[in-house]
Amino acid sequence: MERDQLADFLRRRREAIRPAEVGIADGPRRRTSGLRREEVATLAGMSVDYVVRLEQGRSSQPSVQLLGALARALRLSDDERDHLFHLAGHRPPPAEGVARQARAGLIRMLDLLGDTPALVLSDLGEILAQNRAALLLTGDHTGLSGDRRYIAYRWFTDPAVRAITPPEEQERHARQLVADLRAAVGRRTGDSTVAGLVDRMQAASADFRRLWAEHEVAVRRADRKTLLHPRVGRLLMNCETLVTPDQGQQLLVLTPADAEARERLELLRVIGVEEFPTGATGPTAR
Repeated sequence: MERDQLADFLRRRREAIRPAEVGIADGPRRRTSGLRREEVATLAGMSVDYVVRLEQGRSSQPSVQLLGALARALRLSDDERDHLFHLAGHRPPPAEGVARQARAGLIRMLDLLGDTPALVLSDLGEILAQNRAALLLTGDHTGLSGDRRYIAYRWFTDPAVRAITPPEEQERHARQLVADLRAAVGRRTGDSTVAGLVDRMQAASADFRRLWAEHEVAVRRADRKTLLHPRVGRLLMNCETLVTPDQGQQLLVLTPADAEARERLELLRVIGVEEFPTGATGPTAR
């Protein structure tokens, strides 16, 4: 770990970001053109004291999870993120296989979308990043571990997940998840991570085995679904999926499909964050 260089790199990247790039108002009393340490701490989900110690070269070695959070908060490019990992004494996330860090360009798009709910997902359905509007709508799913990271796995193994989708839409939604997963498996022939996930899902769910045996394949681009929110009720949402050229990551954007959904989404912005069961609401957002 190269503490001094890590400290200097983090400080310079923080100072290089304009507040507006991350959705923070640039008020007249701001003394720096970049972000404040407390703003970085909030964006990364860590304490201000730890950010200070990192920038002063006094911290212990940060974990891979903390580095990923800092990379997202500082809007680092792939090369900058890899450099951050090297300075901290960790091997960067692999370029191939299942992506575990949202691309910097997609993170910037999340910021630009503002009050429109949007998420970045891997091609296996792991939520890599989400803006505040998406967090209000679906809960926070970026900190899940193991197979619960994947939307399809949670759908087929956790009854609470299915309960928040209207019964009349559950079969269609399940088929979409399986067809999308099979398309990812086809692109990643020989990938042990993907093959292992499918094997574990088949062992865990008879419903998944039934649908997987039908060999339906489809990459979703656009959809319309009903979300059952615990505070504002039913929302009919249009779901548009934009895929990166290598098909490794997706930007999912959700917009209200009618006036009622628009009004309820606006109400949700006003009343704030609901306490969600861990991982319970993710599948409704895709």
